[in-house]
Amino acid sequence: MAINVKSQKLEQLIDPSSEVERVATGFTFTEGPIWNHAGEFLLFSDMPGDVRRRWSERDGVEEVMRPSNKCNGMVYDRDGNLLVCEHVTSSLVREHPDGRRETLATHYQGKELNSPNDVVTRSDGTIYFSDPIFGRVRGFGLEREQDLSFQGVYRIAPGGGDPDLVVSEDEFEQPNGLCFSPDESLLYINDTPRALIRVYDVQGDGSLTNGRPFAANIGSGVIEEGIPDGMKCDQQGNIWVTGPKGVWVFSPEGEHLGTVEVPENVGNIAWGGPDWKMLYMPSSTSLYRVATKVASARLPYH
Repeated sequence: MAINVKSQKLEQLIDPSSEVERVATGFTFTEGPIWNHAGEFLLFSDMPGDVRRRWSERDGVEEVMRPSNKCNGMVYDRDGNLLVCEHVTSSLVREHPDGRRETLATHYQGKELNSPNDVVTRSDGTIYFSDPIFGRVRGFGLEREQDLSFQGVYRIAPGGGDPDLVVSEDEFEQPNGLCFSPDESLLYINDTPRALIRVYDVQGDGSLTNGRPFAANIGSGVIEEGIPDGMKCDQQGNIWVTGPKGVWVFSPEGEHLGTVEVPENVGNIAWGGPDWKMLYMPSSTSLYRVATKVASARLPYH
């Protein structure tokens, strides 16, 4: 596949001649990638397969959990614990290195969450996660009635406690991918069926203000064509988000710079490698990667 360049600015971020490499295949629908720098491996989830796997240059693909409660988004916190969004249990959980499992969120105002989908952490320990209904759909989770009447985005304070809704109930149809700007002053949230990204100012107390459009028309929102789903920010503040034909790249001003084309629909993305300049792209049945000139925005667990 090719790097589709719409602006020469993209050439500062990735070489137009870069090769998209398939490093593993044979899965059902891959998602939730997160790089473990110390172990030099990528964790990723396969929701319909109900399994979590890891891939490394040294060992290839290995199973690490089956069943996995059809887990989706994953991220490490600043202490090295793994935060996991689980579709089957409608929960956000924390897995400690010693094997202990801690449930962080299951309900909002007495009603069961829909299905936590993607999760990010701030340097002070604040956690944000999206809660669409995809985990209540046959195949990707456990088919069941929705308890809440809306799909929201939530925050958990550094000391823990109940999740707080940080957007209005009608703000998103299906909120999905989340990422911070490099200085954590902005939080980007995409809406899968509406095929758009919104951006918010992050206040000192973790609340979000001044929500506004950032990018629109990232395809048509039809799953089969490729959709806004996983999303990450690079060290220069550019936004990389899944979409039709691969991964779309937007400047901090919202200009579409081009697309990293991938032969399958991409579910999510994550940078890894020794210098955080290898972009991994779990894509339906396969795992792909491509080298970039730019590294990931620094995250609390780097």
